[in-house]
Amino acid sequence: MSIPLGRIEEIIDGSGVAPQVEALLPIGVRHRQLRVRTLLAGMMLTQADQRPAHLTRVRDALTALPEPDQTRLGVTEDWKTGPHLLTYRQTERTFGLVAGVLAKDTPDGLPAGILAAICDDLLEASIPSEHKQASSSLAVDWTDVETFSRPPSRGSSDCADPEASWGHRSGGGPGQDSELFFGYYASAATMMREEHGPAVPEVARRMTVCSCHADPARALVPVLTAMPAAGIPLGDILADSGYAHRDAGAWALPLRQSGAQLVQDLHPSDRGPRGTHHGAIIANGNLYCPATPRPLLELGPLARDATPDQTAAHDQQTAETARHKLGRVTGDDHDGYHRVMCPAVMGKIRCPLRPASMTLDRTRPEILTPPSHPPACCTQQTITVPPDVAAKTRQKHDYPSAAHRKSYARRTGAERTFSTAKDPATNNIARGWTRLMGLTPLTLWLTCLLAVRNQRILAAWNARQDDNARRAAAGLPPKTRRRRRKTLADLTTAGIPP
Repeated sequence: MSIPLGRIEEIIDGSGVAPQVEALLPIGVRHRQLRVRTLLAGMMLTQADQRPAHLTRVRDALTALPEPDQTRLGVTEDWKTGPHLLTYRQTERTFGLVAGVLAKDTPDGLPAGILAAICDDLLEASIPSEHKQASSSLAVDWTDVETFSRPPSRGSSDCADPEASWGHRSGGGPGQDSELFFGYYASAATMMREEHGPAVPEVARRMTVCSCHADPARALVPVLTAMPAAGIPLGDILADSGYAHRDAGAWALPLRQSGAQLVQDLHPSDRGPRGTHHGAIIANGNLYCPATPRPLLELGPLARDATPDQTAAHDQQTAETARHKLGRVTGDDHDGYHRVMCPAVMGKIRCPLRPASMTLDRTRPEILTPPSHPPACCTQQTITVPPDVAAKTRQKHDYPSAAHRKSYARRTGAERTFSTAKDPATNNIARGWTRLMGLTPLTLWLTCLLAVRNQRILAAWNARQDDNARRAAAGLPPKTRRRRRKTLADLTTAGIPP
């Protein structure tokens, strides 16, 4: 889908990055024909036309514009010898200057602060104002981006891209869990609908790139935690176990401190009972009664191919587990402390250690063998929970309950973001997509790609909304997508005459 030049210029001007970068560039002896604003427009036009991220393609896109636009953007200028058309050497020169001022003096595999701010501004400007407050939920994920450089030979560290390094990605072969690649990790935060809210366009709101020797989860945290200061509150952060398995100080604590609520899958090594606090069992981010049946605490997530009966049984077990959970009675204070209460005191279970709970009806679970030496959680009305207890696994919903499963299902939007970026029918960011090497050039190109992708998503969203409005006016229900599946019988009988 082609994107109008006017919309691209609106994004660049709305972000305000062009004059900001232009002020950083050195003033040379000779006049520089290609300005930063025109360079960014050419980069976005290249991605809008589904071309590789090559500087020759940038020049081709700019010189293919109508003559009035070329004159207005400085692609064609009047020199002493007559009209002069932008050359590839001038394109390369301006891009090199921009990449130089946005890079760190000592590269460490992470983007410089000025580069990260420019990426944030460009992506934010690519989202129309009517959609900026549509949702505060973000689905996060990272993917592999190979560098054009060949990896260093065995026993050497020298290559054309010294910032790139070896990383792991999902393997493409049968039974292959992962494989090595040489390049970078690209992370993106995609806007998703609220938990009980209407659908929203799945636009990429933030992104970052880091070398594979750096942790992509840690690299994304400062990008997300800077959003509240920019007037964008954090809501639900949907993440897989690759993020949740990081230590609490690297992921969960800074996001929670910034106002985010985590909805994430737990790593297998983090599931189930993990110690105690004042006698209460720490499991899956919550505190449970010491007499909670062990099988309930060891429940895992529901299998993808679960039948309706299995789903109902699993939901019943997680609801039973929730009855044994110590309930919150206060919110977090400034230091992150809160208080919880015994489930028997709250009237969720019957326990002989709490005589008042034994008068409850027998539909509630009953503790038959209470602890012979009751701990503090059984003798006190409430106990204090410090922020370091279950700091890594604590999240919005009980894991792995039905509420958590339904909320976590929104995370697939992050995978759709990268699937469109890697789609050969649009912009395939596989090796060779760009021949420029280094963290800064790659980050600039990926930012332009995601800004253009946002326009495609918004155009498709507006088309669907218009179609739904027409169908509603005609008294028809909204159009739904049908899954077309072929069974093994369909495949085996294909081509056989009836």
